[in-house]
Amino acid sequence: MLWPQVMEIHQVVVTASPGDAITNAAFETRKLLRRDGGRSNLYARFIDPKLLGDVLPLDHFPAPRPDLAILYHASIGQAEVTRFLLRRPEPLAMLYHNMSPAEPFAPYDPGFAALLEQGRRELEMLRERVSLPLAVSCFNAADLESHGYRDVKVAPLIVDPSRLLDVTPHPETVRWQSEVPGPVLLFVGQLLPHKQPHVLLQAFHALCTYLLPEAHLFLIGAPRLPRYKEVLQFFIEELNLTHCGIIRSPVTEAELAAYYRRADAFVTLSEHEGFCVPLLEAMAFEKPILARACGAIPGTLEDAGLMIGPDDGTLVAAEAMHEILTNEPLRKDLVERGRVRLRHFHPDKARAILLDHLSSLG
Repeated sequence: MLWPQVMEIHQVVVTASPGDAITNAAFETRKLLRRDGGRSNLYARFIDPKLLGDVLPLDHFPAPRPDLAILYHASIGQAEVTRFLLRRPEPLAMLYHNMSPAEPFAPYDPGFAALLEQGRRELEMLRERVSLPLAVSCFNAADLESHGYRDVKVAPLIVDPSRLLDVTPHPETVRWQSEVPGPVLLFVGQLLPHKQPHVLLQAFHALCTYLLPEAHLFLIGAPRLPRYKEVLQFFIEELNLTHCGIIRSPVTEAELAAYYRRADAFVTLSEHEGFCVPLLEAMAFEKPILARACGAIPGTLEDAGLMIGPDDGTLVAAEAMHEILTNEPLRKDLVERGRVRLRHFHPDKARAILLDHLSSLG
């Protein structure tokens, strides 16, 4: 075994749902931990019905044994999960995916904003309990250290965006997208306030009004907050964004592959990211990337994308969109830089790093 003190490492997430980046990361980790006959299961407090059986309820977690350890994926507060972790005797590793700031959520869902605030309090409650603090990016490691954690190790997400390259694109999606004239911008991610799709819509309006009227924008993501979903729809209607569409996830991998293949560039104006997996997917599909230099994005992208400043407004974003769609030398340069940057996140490298860190459990 890779860790003689511990025979089984079981994972815990708050919520398991299809297409969710943290759930996908836990599945990849489970595959790794089960390699060569290892034993590992994934447990969750809340489980999407589609994953029942594949993910086990938290109350089915095995009784304490000296050959067990726990890997907890921390991303949001949940009192029952925290109580469970505090009362368990096993060695505990925490993989921190970051927690979104509560402020952007408060106008749309005060309850969810309170849950995010609670999550940061629970981080501090777990501090002395965690024997191995891990983070998926340097940005997240610094955030965890701000809560009093020490010696936080970075373990990049195990992501293999090249898998989408081997997926046959959804024929119907390919067909109707072939009828879309003009260049296409693509955003992939949850449609939540901190990712600022409302700002992206405003910038796209400026792009179409003043610079590139034939451009199109597709946003693929889950509008999880009903009131915020209404805000996005209001922007689309009030700004008369006839070349903009929201494609509500989950979409199939075949549909997602079709959207990436059709896109001329990937764009996000998110102001808070703990890693941002779609950046790697865009690199894999050799799409130039425009992003805001916030959160973990500079660390994930480095020089493989065109970045605007944290305080740059919609007009600057519109000009950057125009540049990334029309400046062919820039586009080719960014694609090449993306190819190079993607090698840094090779899944085998991420697997080796995580296994090395977990070997210290026990």
